[in-house]
Amino acid sequence: MSEHAVFDRLFGTAGHNVISEGQFLHGSAQLGNESITVIGTRDHAAIDGPLALRIADAILQAVSADATTHPAPRPILFIADTQGQALSRHDELLGLNGYFAHVARCVDLARRQGHRLLTLIHGEAVSGGFLAFGMLADRICALPDAQVRVMDLRAMARVTKISFERLEELADVSPVFAPGAENYWRMGGIHEIWSADDNWSERLAAALVSATETDDRAAIGLERGGRQLAAPTAQLVAVA
Repeated sequence: MSEHAVFDRLFGTAGHNVISEGQFLHGSAQLGNESITVIGTRDHAAIDGPLALRIADAILQAVSADATTHPAPRPILFIADTQGQALSRHDELLGLNGYFAHVARCVDLARRQGHRLLTLIHGEAVSGGFLAFGMLADRICALPDAQVRVMDLRAMARVTKISFERLEELADVSPVFAPGAENYWRMGGIHEIWSADDNWSERLAAALVSATETDDRAAIGLERGGRQLAAPTAQLVAVA
């Protein structure tokens, strides 16, 4: 399903004005009586420095506009469809990590200025391209068939020097090693996975109501059995 078909299901055919410019998305939409800023990527984008700057600029523009023209900051809906960061020596030498850090700071600024932040995974959500903006939202939802992972098991084997076969065995018993939206849901990294039969407008409205600044993903991961140690360890550190 194309991203604009997704927007039609979310907002109705006349309820959105989102522009595609290459692999970058930006615009606005109307959900009931609420206006929403839409920012994101499409077509399995590999996020490089220029694309990261476009995302950051769109966030800053939304913050600036709402500070002067809206009585309350509008929610920001991030659309995540990315194969991860651009994998080239050129991009690394240009300091791609710094670009991503800038995006993350812009997301943090939007949150501190009162914008509710929600990510909708459409297509792929992989590695640094997802971590830089999508995974920083207050609430993360995945559409059916969304593919979520930080690192492919074969790449993980090369980096960790653990055999691919051993990683496959670990992935069978621990979602930490396993790709897929379901495993990230178990770990609390994704709050909701929507089905094709759901009313996506209603799901989005409910998700926006549930979006808060409180990061409860470690507790959710413990509750769902995907991360057994994150929440207890954080509790020990908090009281130390």
